[in-house]
Amino acid sequence: MNPAEYDNLALLEESMWWFRGMRKILFRLLDRRARQWPAARALDAGCGTGAMAHALAKRYGWKVTGVDISRDGLRKAVQLGRRDVVACDARRLPFADAGFDAVISLDMLVHLEPGEEAQVFQEFARVLKPGGLVAVRAAAFTTLRSRHSVFVGERQRFCAQQLRTSAQAVGITPLRLTYANTLLLPVAWLKFRVWEPLTNARVESAVKPAPGWLDRLLYAPLAMEAAWLGSGRNLPVGQSVLLLGEKR
Repeated sequence: MNPAEYDNLALLEESMWWFRGMRKILFRLLDRRARQWPAARALDAGCGTGAMAHALAKRYGWKVTGVDISRDGLRKAVQLGRRDVVACDARRLPFADAGFDAVISLDMLVHLEPGEEAQVFQEFARVLKPGGLVAVRAAAFTTLRSRHSVFVGERQRFCAQQLRTSAQAVGITPLRLTYANTLLLPVAWLKFRVWEPLTNARVESAVKPAPGWLDRLLYAPLAMEAAWLGSGRNLPVGQSVLLLGEKR
């Protein structure tokens, strides 16, 4: 990922509407199962600044190890007081077989070259205990690539079937497979496919502070989606795709 993005994340990852909303969605998918394992050992693959590893440990009492290939991100994590982080490539994890109860990976796969996700899923399955949980989130649909996508160095996007196939190939059974960030999809499509090309918008990060009223307005659809997904229902399309699976 573009090293410049880590400064933006360190400032806004806790408070910005998108991060708050997507955390809420993830937690609604994880809660029922995760709270049964108060002493679980978890891996956050592609942890960046360590914000999600910190949130998982706080919410569930898990011992979370964060890994990332970027030393820029890990330096930020350490500066923020998040010590249990390791520099490594997710395609070659430096951990023993069956050492983790859960593996979480959020928006990391998009930075791999197409096809390399197979190696990552293989490693996830290797380090997971039988019955262990995996949660993967990725940006969805190539048509939704934006100037922000270019800025952060995104190399590919995914659909639900790709995640299903990758998981099943390594013995991970999908428990939930859904899209998210759906209600804002029309706005996003107009911005990315119409407004940005029309105005020749520059390549830059979308991780920026917003006025309080706008932040609350954008957060509200994600909160509604969290309630919907938490009730056990899925969403058929969206800007992100999420897989929750179990190692057989």
